[in-house]
Amino acid sequence: MKINSLSLLFTVTALAGCASNQVAQTSAQDARTESCKAVSEGEIASLFDRWNQSLQTGDPHKVVANYAERSILLPTVSNKPRLLPAEKEDYFHHFLENRPSGKIDLRTVELGCNTAVDAGLYTFTFAKTGASVSGRYSFTYRWNGSEWLITSHHSSAMPEK
Repeated sequence: MKINSLSLLFTVTALAGCASNQVAQTSAQDARTESCKAVSEGEIASLFDRWNQSLQTGDPHKVVANYAERSILLPTVSNKPRLLPAEKEDYFHHFLENRPSGKIDLRTVELGCNTAVDAGLYTFTFAKTGASVSGRYSFTYRWNGSEWLITSHHSSAMPEK
């Protein structure tokens, strides 16, 4: 009888331990779970249009409003990474002087949970000078609960002339 009682005690203790461990694992998973914003490739593609329209205003502050507070801009015509909003505004102040307008030439969009990447090729024409420049780009976006904002933007001129 002692052995059966001991076996029963061991089994109950083991099952209770497993159950509490499962509850702890479930709670930890629930704490990490976030709700994913439903989005289409077309919606992410339209974010470039929003950014490009902000360029048309000529106002660097309006352009920077497309970027998350914590984001990075790796621009085409500057060696300096722009991390702070004031640094981005400084870059766009100079970039906007030639009145740029961008057009997507080739794009691929990757969708994730509250994140998206739009990458490809684009061409800028500059109304002030008439020049045009082709480049490569990538925009990484994050849903902040109310809007999609740029978390990283890399742009570089095409290497082959």
